[in-house]
Amino acid sequence: MTRRVLVVPGGMNGPMVPTLAFPAEAAARRGGELVPLWWTRADPSVPAIADPADAPAFAEVDLARWFAEHGPSRPLVIGRSLGSFAAAHAARWGCPAIWMNPLLHREEVVAGLRAATAPALLVGGTADRSWNPGLARELSPRVHEVAEADHGLIVPGPLTASVTALAGVVAAVEDFLDEIWG
Repeated sequence: MTRRVLVVPGGMNGPMVPTLAFPAEAAARRGGELVPLWWTRADPSVPAIADPADAPAFAEVDLARWFAEHGPSRPLVIGRSLGSFAAAHAARWGCPAIWMNPLLHREEVVAGLRAATAPALLVGGTADRSWNPGLARELSPRVHEVAEADHGLIVPGPLTASVTALAGVVAAVEDFLDEIWG
C-alpha cells in the first residue's frame, strides 16, 4: 500500500526546510511517498503575501487544487506555518497530519484543526507568537512543545541547542508515525 505524504511549506521557504525535511524523511523511511507542494502564485488576482490578512486566499489557490487531486487518497499531511491553512482540507478528507508551527492565532487554522477527526501532532515553540500551548492541547492530545523556540524552532544559545531541540521533534514525529501507521 502506498502511503502518500503531502508536504506543505510555510510562506518563506520551500517544503524541504529542516522542520519539514526531517518529518518528511521519517515518513519516507516508513514507506511514505512524498508529494511536496511549492506555492505557485498561480492566480494573478491573489497577491503575494504582503499583508498577513492575504495569507488564506494566497494559500487556498494551491491548496484547493492540490487536495482535489490528492485528498481522496487520505494522505498524511505535514504542514508548516502558512501550510497550516491546509487544516480544513485535511479535516474534510480525514487526513492524519503533523502541523509544525501551526498558526494558532488564525481562526481559519483553528477551525480546521477543530474539525479534524484523524489523529494530528501539533509542534510549536514557547517563544513563537503564533503558538498557544493551552489551545494546542485542547485541539489534540498529541502535542510536542519546544521550550524557548521561536517560529523556526530555533532556541537561544549555541546552534547545537537548536539541533538537539530538532532531535526531540523528530522523535515525537517518529512516535506519531509509528502510532498511526503501525
